[in-house]
Amino acid sequence: MEIAIYGFAIGSIILVLWGIVFTQASSLSRIPKDATDVKFQKPKFDFADLFPTGAFLEKSGMASSLKKSLDTAHINMSPGAFFNLKLLLCGLLVVLVISLTGTVNPLIVIIFIILGYIIPDFYLKRKVARRKYLIARRLPETVDLLGLCIEAGLDFVNAVKWVIDRTPHTPMTEELAFVVEEIKWGKPRIQALKDMSRRLEISEITSFVQTIIQAERMGTPVAEAFAILSEDARAQRFHRGERTALQAPIKILLPLIFFIMPVIGIIVGGPILLTFMKGGLTGF
Repeated sequence: MEIAIYGFAIGSIILVLWGIVFTQASSLSRIPKDATDVKFQKPKFDFADLFPTGAFLEKSGMASSLKKSLDTAHINMSPGAFFNLKLLLCGLLVVLVISLTGTVNPLIVIIFIILGYIIPDFYLKRKVARRKYLIARRLPETVDLLGLCIEAGLDFVNAVKWVIDRTPHTPMTEELAFVVEEIKWGKPRIQALKDMSRRLEISEITSFVQTIIQAERMGTPVAEAFAILSEDARAQRFHRGERTALQAPIKILLPLIFFIMPVIGIIVGGPILLTFMKGGLTGF
């Protein structure tokens, strides 16, 4: 009963923090179908003002890595705000444990502090991995559309705008829209694409950017380079699916050994063991 109470209390705290941070002030603003501008919306409440941790993050080097992860996940939150959220969750979990148990057990307190510290990191890593997967999965179709637009006579920026306006809203279109917005701010197109590649760290996106750079430097048609890149991206996606399929038998061993085999052993060997214990097998 106490475990269930702990579980419900911890879940309620996580849901409240989730609602405050990741729904009301989530990522970048949604891109409407008839717009290509990506604008940052200021959160209603800034966790960066909760604790003065900015100097510590800068000196320890954690600020740059956190900022990169938050930008990749498109979470509209500063590194200081994210770190303060982790500290706040640690404090809330400790207060909850002490109020429920009525005693201060150092081991339990340390465990819940660790949980409060790693839960936001776990969410952030999962969001970054999911976003990278969706971008890599959507890239071949996006490259095909860009190539068709360029063959039709549009330049690269207008082709990207057409793809953003006429295709469903995806993480890939969000990244392209951010590149277009940076170009509007005055950043060179090549630099904006390189920043996208550095921010995402996806091999397919790196090949996409390198293809555009080499096509501009060598003077080759971009549409032909996009056709080759699209085939390569599809081949990489197919090989990634093959690797995932080959990993399935290995991943299924753990539940097979610890959950399925014991049940089969109980069903098959249980009656024999009971009969043996009652002396029914003495004749053998």
